[in-house]
Amino acid sequence: MSTQLEEQWKAASFLALDAPLAVKILTVALKEEVEKAGFHKVVLGLSGGIDSALSLYLAVQAFGKDNVIAVCMPYRTSSSSSLTDAEEAIRDTGVQSLTVDISPQIDAYFELMPEATPLRKGNKMARERMTILYDLSAHYQALVLGTSNRTELLLGYGTQFGDAASAVNPLGDLYKTQVRQLSKYIGVPRSILEKAPSADLWEDQTDEKELGFSYFEVDQLLYHLLDRRLTKNQLLEVGFSASFIDQVTKRIARNQYKRRMPVILKISNRTVGIDFRYLRDWGL
Repeated sequence: MSTQLEEQWKAASFLALDAPLAVKILTVALKEEVEKAGFHKVVLGLSGGIDSALSLYLAVQAFGKDNVIAVCMPYRTSSSSSLTDAEEAIRDTGVQSLTVDISPQIDAYFELMPEATPLRKGNKMARERMTILYDLSAHYQALVLGTSNRTELLLGYGTQFGDAASAVNPLGDLYKTQVRQLSKYIGVPRSILEKAPSADLWEDQTDEKELGFSYFEVDQLLYHLLDRRLTKNQLLEVGFSASFIDQVTKRIARNQYKRRMPVILKISNRTVGIDFRYLRDWGL
């Protein structure tokens, strides 16, 4: 771990996890949830980033390498290093993998809409990748594994029905800082650990540049806001600026719709997801 990271952990030790225990909890729960649904395999998109890499390594521990399928889905402008890093993780874990170039279908669609913004193109790519994963899910009889961490979910930093979609998400309760900690512990390749977080949606895109703050900064705020339930005045006393608090809390509220299943307008006395919730623990 770099000196900078060591200093960060000292400054915010409250974010540190008991890594062996956390990995055990996540792998046992992951296996249980997948098998309760009647499956024994998982499939996930592997981007070359730290989040999908950690999901991959957790899945291998939970199911064994023969029951995990990793799918690389580059676009023609994707960074070549992203594919290289993904391939290193595949070699290290020994999982089955395949690469699907999404350039033809993305380019064909946007030929009709040449004025589309990079954001629209990025969202389309994310959703295209997820449609591929769900098709392969049917082919391999494998559940789609999620790769969105808690920080991204809270901030709405993800594409609805794109990278934010999944059947089971092992990372959704981990702040980005904790993803880095567990990734180092579990053995994710160093090239992935040390790279700047990026969705690789367009050239030179990085998460922190787009967000306007670092993951480490926002994870500290989110911890005090959510886990400790501090008020705005208490957050100010801790040392966070009013503008930063407002910026983050507005993002959380604005993106609530991304964290919910589609809202069903109620007219019956037992509405799916509201009054009627089928318990999978009843058994299949």
